Amino acid sequence: MKEDAVVDTPPTPAPARAPRRSDVTRAAILAAARERFAADGYERATIRAIARDAGIDPSMVMRYYGNKEGLFVAASEIDLRIPRLGAVPSRHVGAVLVTHFLDRWEADDVLTGMLRVGVTNEAGAERMREIFKAQLGPMVAGVCPDPAEAPRRAALVASQILGMALARYVLRFPPAATMSRDELIAWLAPTIQRYLTAERPEQSERPDQPDQPEELEES
Repeated sequence: MKEDAVVDTPPTPAPARAPRRSDVTRAAILAAARERFAADGYERATIRAIARDAGIDPSMVMRYYGNKEGLFVAASEIDLRIPRLGAVPSRHVGAVLVTHFLDRWEADDVLTGMLRVGVTNEAGAERMREIFKAQLGPMVAGVCPDPAEAPRRAALVASQILGMALARYVLRFPPAATMSRDELIAWLAPTIQRYLTAERPEQSERPDQPDQPEELEES
C-alpha cells in the first residue's frame, strides 16, 4: 500500500484587520468637522453640532481633540501634494504648478472649505498661512535664483493661486468661474513663472515730485 503523498498547501491568508473603533470614530468626527467648519466658519461651528453630524456624543469629540481649536487643527491637516519640480524644465514650472493647483482645488472640497474659513476667521487664516509656508516655501526655494528670496516669491505665488481659487470656487466671479482650464493656465502660468524664476526686479527710485506752479505775483 502506497503512503499518501504529502501535498503542500499555501497558508490561509490572515483576514484583513478591521479598523479599530477609535479610528472609525475619529474619521467620522473629522469628516463632520470639515463640513461644519466649511459651512458655518470657525466661530459659528460648535462641538455639539459637529458631534451631532458625526452621530456621537460631544464628550467623544472632547476626548479625542480636547477643544474646538484642537479639532480645527486636526480637521485642517492638508497635504497640498506639491509636485517635485527638479526634473521639470525651468520654463515650464509655472504651467505645471498652476495645473497642479487647479487639479487640487477641483478634487478636494476640504481645500475650498478651508479657504472659506480663512477669509472669515483669523484662526483659519493662520492655518492657511502655516500650510502654504511649510509646503510651498521649500519648493520655491528649490527653483528660484536666490533661495533667500523664497519667502517673498512664495507669498507672491500664493497670492495668485489663492486669489484665483477664491474668485473661481468660492465667490464664483464671472467669468473666472466659467473660464476653461486651458485659458486659466494660459493667463496665470506666465505670472507664476515670473514669480518663481525671474531675476529680482530692480527697485526704481521714487520719482521726483512735479514742480509746483509758482504763485502768481500780485499785480
